[in-house]
Amino acid sequence: MMKPDPFQYALKSNEAWANYKGHQNPTFFPKLSEGQAPKILWLGCSDSRVPETTLLGLQPGDVFTHRNIANIISPTDLSFLSVLEYAVMHVKVSHIVLCGHTACGGCAGALSDGRIGGVLDAWLTPLKAVRDAHEAELKGIKDDKARMRRLAELNVAKGVEVLMSSYVVAEAIKERGLQVHGVLYDIACGKINDLAVGNSSKGVPGQKATKEQPLEIVKGNHAMLVFGGSGASMAIR
Repeated sequence: MMKPDPFQYALKSNEAWANYKGHQNPTFFPKLSEGQAPKILWLGCSDSRVPETTLLGLQPGDVFTHRNIANIISPTDLSFLSVLEYAVMHVKVSHIVLCGHTACGGCAGALSDGRIGGVLDAWLTPLKAVRDAHEAELKGIKDDKARMRRLAELNVAKGVEVLMSSYVVAEAIKERGLQVHGVLYDIACGKINDLAVGNSSKGVPGQKATKEQPLEIVKGNHAMLVFGGSGASMAIR
């Protein structure tokens, strides 16, 4: 039996999904067509295993997104800068989430002494600089998977540093309390770990709202991502 063509299968899947969503909520797509007002800017890796809306349990319209190889945040990347400026200045997101992940091919490439070839070697230069800056620590980690995970964490920390130095981000933090979060997604268990970098401290699951730090809820049809003043937690509602 012939396997279905991946693209044709995707189209059929899209048709089934669109029909289901339209039947479940007839106003869903008409409302989406009127505009967007996401609260989250997600900066992540292009890895197919890390689809932000899916793993957050959210819906189309909830997350503004930019992804690239190894979630590298470069102050000279015009694609990233245009997304950042639009999301912060025009969409006015409340949260920026920079997400790295385990088993990252970019981290594996950066830890290797060999060339990958083509433009990828140039693209991974900032990640290799992070590797070199933490050479002693990384060499002290004998397990390959653990070493890759640690480099992914360090890469997120460096990316958050770049974000925080951006004028666009700094002004939004000052003027309206924009929050920047650095997290790591563990592919093996499907959970996101707050790395406690950025301008918000690590969240506590089940944290209650306070007058000084009210909870903000980003709604989806099946779940809600609840942000407090010091982190985020998922709640099924």
